[in-house]
Amino acid sequence: MSNEATTRMLRMYEQTAEPAGFFASLFQSPRENFYNSEGVEIDIMRDDEDVAIVVTDLSTGYRINSADIYTNKRYIPPIFKEGFSLTGYDQIKRQPGQDPFQDPQYQVNMMAGFMRELRKVEKKIRRAVELQASQVMQTGVVTLTDASGNALYTLSFQPKATHFPTANVAWDAGATATIAADLESLMDVIRDDGKSDPRPSLWGLDAYQAALGNADFLAIFDSRRANQGEIVPMQERANGAKYRGTIDLGNYPLDIFTYNGKYKHPQTGTLTPYMDPAKVCIWVEDTRLDGTWGNVPFAVPPERRVLPFLPPRMQRAGAGGVDMITNAWVDDKGEHLFGGISARPLMIPTAIDTFGCIDSDV
Repeated sequence: MSNEATTRMLRMYEQTAEPAGFFASLFQSPRENFYNSEGVEIDIMRDDEDVAIVVTDLSTGYRINSADIYTNKRYIPPIFKEGFSLTGYDQIKRQPGQDPFQDPQYQVNMMAGFMRELRKVEKKIRRAVELQASQVMQTGVVTLTDASGNALYTLSFQPKATHFPTANVAWDAGATATIAADLESLMDVIRDDGKSDPRPSLWGLDAYQAALGNADFLAIFDSRRANQGEIVPMQERANGAKYRGTIDLGNYPLDIFTYNGKYKHPQTGTLTPYMDPAKVCIWVEDTRLDGTWGNVPFAVPPERRVLPFLPPRMQRAGAGGVDMITNAWVDDKGEHLFGGISARPLMIPTAIDTFGCIDSDV
């Protein structure tokens, strides 16, 4: 009912929560990483740092080397299927941001609602991919749970325990902590096993603050001794990472990054950092990490009635690649519209010896 009072409808405000994607951006997805099969296989060959041994005479025969041996790994990806429904009758109601005296347009409202819900489920799957990638980098094991904490999918990539150590002395223990030595020790392990020097590192905030509060660690940055490092004002980098500085440790320059990406934990409902606050991940800059995407089969294509609502398949190759299959269907009466996205992503640490993660025990 209208009366003499007047009012003005302001433009709608919509708070969005864009998924963070730093860990997923470390995984490459070339075209060959998109497939229709149930699983994916990788043949892996490893080189070593042997030296040639001298022979004592030109007439001596060749020292015969053994032929290269490779290993084969096969993986089955997890499956994500997130859907939603819209009811035709609800489109007669005022939608967010609409003038209450404007005649509703059912199809327009349905289209806007469909795209809004589709974006929501897309973001949920992107966060699940980021969580998977973060678990790989911090533990070498993927464990995906439901709201009750039940593990619905578990896959161990069998990492070496030496790549995921815990500090002997907690980094917040004061003078007894050996932060620089702990980091250098992990970098030596990565270099020896991965055959390349590591450089980038991602720090959990508690580990970073503990290091900055340690006098021995800060002394490395003292320019009166030598220019062995620099902490700089925070610099935003791609995909949510923040560059904090560089420090020289032994034979390695170590670039320091932090990351504030978070997700809503499916069991506790609390906002949880993808990066464990107590840990530090270190990796070789050009390491090979594979983001793989399996197709999801359909018996028949979507029917003609839903095609106006259905965007094309979300597929993009390259770093942080993605492949999500959209779908839509209606009930027999055409009064209820359903939509959803399915995906089969698996983040594989192909060069598993080229990264590691230390728990600072703070």
